[in-house]
Amino acid sequence: MRGLTRAGKRASEMALNAGGGAINWFPGHMAAASRAIRDRLKLADLVIEVRDSRIPLSSANEDLQPVLSAKKRILALNKKDLANPNIMNMWLDHFESRKQDCISINAHSSNSINQLLGLVELKLREAIMKEPTLLVMVVGVPNVGKSALINAIHRIAISRYPENDKIKRARVGPLPGVTQDIAGYKISSQPSIYVLDTPGVLVPSIPDMETGLKLALTGAVKDSVVGEERIAKYLLSLLNIRKTPLHWERLLHRRGEFDEEPCDSSVKGSRESLRRRNRINNSDAVYVQDMVMEVQRTLCSTTMEFTGNLDEDNELESLIDVQLVALRKVFRIPHKPLDESHGAVSKKLLTLFRAGKLGPFILDDLPGQQ
Repeated sequence: MRGLTRAGKRASEMALNAGGGAINWFPGHMAAASRAIRDRLKLADLVIEVRDSRIPLSSANEDLQPVLSAKKRILALNKKDLANPNIMNMWLDHFESRKQDCISINAHSSNSINQLLGLVELKLREAIMKEPTLLVMVVGVPNVGKSALINAIHRIAISRYPENDKIKRARVGPLPGVTQDIAGYKISSQPSIYVLDTPGVLVPSIPDMETGLKLALTGAVKDSVVGEERIAKYLLSLLNIRKTPLHWERLLHRRGEFDEEPCDSSVKGSRESLRRRNRINNSDAVYVQDMVMEVQRTLCSTTMEFTGNLDEDNELESLIDVQLVALRKVFRIPHKPLDESHGAVSKKLLTLFRAGKLGPFILDDLPGQQ
C-alpha cells in the first residue's frame, strides 16, 4: 500500500508539471450552495452521504464532516461495480472499525437500493418511537450518483406506495412548533419516512493536487477545469507506476491467436462469417470490447518495449507520450497537430476508464497503510 500511495503522489506531481496553468477547482456559487446545506441538514433525521467507491475518502467534504457525523448517517459507497471488490471489502471493514455505518451500492440495482433502504429503516428504529414523520436527506459531492440514487428510491417508493407517483410533501421542522413543507418520496409508513426529492450538493475538499486529480479522474470535477490531457496523463502515470499494463500481457498472445488465419478455407470462411454476424447483431458492444482489448494491448506492449527507467520522471513522461501516440492509432484519430491529437486521445481514454472498461480500480489508499 505504501508503494501505491507514493505512486499517487508522484503521478499527481507529474500531471501538475504537464502544464495547463493554475486550477480554480470550483466556482463560488457551489460554495454558497454548500453553506445552504447546513440549514437543510437541520431538518434531516438521517443523512445518506453518497461517495464514489473508487475514492472513498477523496469524495468527502471534510468541512461538513463534524456536522454530518453528529447526525444519524449512512455512508453509501456508490458505483461499486467500478471498484476493486477485494479492496472494497477492506474499506467496508475500515469504516466498520470506526463505528460508521457503511454500505457499498450500485444505484442502478434495485436489490442494492432495497438493502440501503433496509439499513435506513433499521437506523431510524429508535427515532420511530418519538416522531410521527421522519426525513432522510441525500448529500454528496458532484457526480457520485446522488440523483441516480434518488431516482431509484423514487421507483421503489412508487411500487410500495402508488400515491408516490405524485410527489408527496412531509411537514417537518427543525424545532418544536416550527413546521415546513418539504417535497419528498415516502418509503415507509407508521411512521412516515420520506426521502427528500432533491440532493444536497457538497463541495469536495481539495487539500492537494493528488486529491483534486482523483476527483477529476472520476468526474467530480469538470474536465474543462483541469484539462483532459492533464487528467489522462495522471491516469497513465498511475497505471504505469502501478505496473497495471503488465497484467494485460495475456492479451498480446490472444491477439496472435486471433490474427493467425487458418489454412483451411472453410474454417477461414466460417470465422469471417462469425465476425460478420457479431458486428451486425451486437456491433456497438463488439466494437467497444475490441477497442478496450486493443487499448490494453497497446499499453502493455509499449510498457514492455520501453527500455527506460520508470523511476525517473522524465523517462516516465517519455513513455506516456509514446503511449498517447500509439493510442491515436487505436482510436483511429486522424493526423493532427500533437496537442490536438493528444486531446482527442485523452477524451476517449477517460471515457473508457470512467465506464469501468479498463477494469475496477480504487484510487484512495486505506488510512494507516500509507
